[in-house]
Amino acid sequence: MDLALSDVNTLPTVNITKLDLQWVQVLAEGWATPLKGFMREREFLQVLHFGSLLDGGTINLSVPIVLPVSKEDKDRLDDCTAFALVYKGRRVAIMRNPEFYEHRKEERCARQWGTTCIQHPYIKMVMESGEWLAGGDLEVLERIKWNDGLDQYRLTPKELKQKFKEMRADAIFAFQLRNPVHNGHALLMQDTRRRLLDRGYKKPVLLLHPLGGWTKEDDVPLDWRMKQHAAVLEDGVLDPANTIVAIFPSPMMYAGPTEVQWHCRARMIAGSNFYIVGRDPAGMLHPETKQDLYEPTHGGKVLTMAPGLTSVEIIPFRVAAYNKVKKAMDFYDKDRHSDFEFISGTKMRKLARSGENPPDGFMAPKAWKVLTEYYSSLQKD
Repeated sequence: MDLALSDVNTLPTVNITKLDLQWVQVLAEGWATPLKGFMREREFLQVLHFGSLLDGGTINLSVPIVLPVSKEDKDRLDDCTAFALVYKGRRVAIMRNPEFYEHRKEERCARQWGTTCIQHPYIKMVMESGEWLAGGDLEVLERIKWNDGLDQYRLTPKELKQKFKEMRADAIFAFQLRNPVHNGHALLMQDTRRRLLDRGYKKPVLLLHPLGGWTKEDDVPLDWRMKQHAAVLEDGVLDPANTIVAIFPSPMMYAGPTEVQWHCRARMIAGSNFYIVGRDPAGMLHPETKQDLYEPTHGGKVLTMAPGLTSVEIIPFRVAAYNKVKKAMDFYDKDRHSDFEFISGTKMRKLARSGENPPDGFMAPKAWKVLTEYYSSLQKD
């Protein structure tokens, strides 16, 4: 590493974006094992066409992890054996033995998202990025930190495994989310814990693992979500003694059933052996039609069939809705349809924005307070 540090100052450089740095962190911490760096063309083609890496057995990896560069950068670096990646003036990593190949953006988007709609927020970023992709082995100079007061939650897969060991966990069930936790989510997590205890596990531990990379601008930002998750634990909706809250550094791609495999496999690498999948995981509304971009049950169905996810069991979601009779979130029963109310994310945001309270039992009161504070802070801005 000392050699790398002396080396890095003499190397040619490429400036990278915040999004690129988030992917550098994902790679550096081992979430995309066995990748040693940004994908070379062979890996990119395997992932794009087969949703897996194939050199060394079938390893599920459903999303391209690539570094776009401009034609100018590509021409300048074509003969280099190494170059440094620079973020905001700081050299953060070295890419060794780079390989450049064409960034066929429309084809990538059509395969990764099943659409090329330019209003899709991540597709828009792809279309605006460089015309070439650079792949190569990555040497990260020091741990990626964001200095936002949340770095202590950014545990690597290795650190998470160590924590589970210290807690003597005999089952780890993971829940991926990019939204605030309401009592319907909590019900899924509580029910999974109960089912694992019924199966004879003594110490099931929940990995509550919010996504911490880029999200679209109308999503609740990470710092507010972390405050909200803390309030859910304070209110005892989830048991702090059997829960680890950590941040998953990946950006959010909103690529539905393609992306949900990535979410699941990354947690498998961190030691999870059970994965809770919700309705329409990693989905969003189509920017133009405003209909679900992906069929809401497909994410769960795809996960149960996906190649290479062998050491993790998928816990399929059961639809939770607000039971007006019980005044609590409950598993939906179609025979008692009139007892239930579906409170969508849009409706939840609307209530929080206007400072109104949701029905009793929808969300822990302290957690709801965090959400209304966030929306009132937006209005002040």
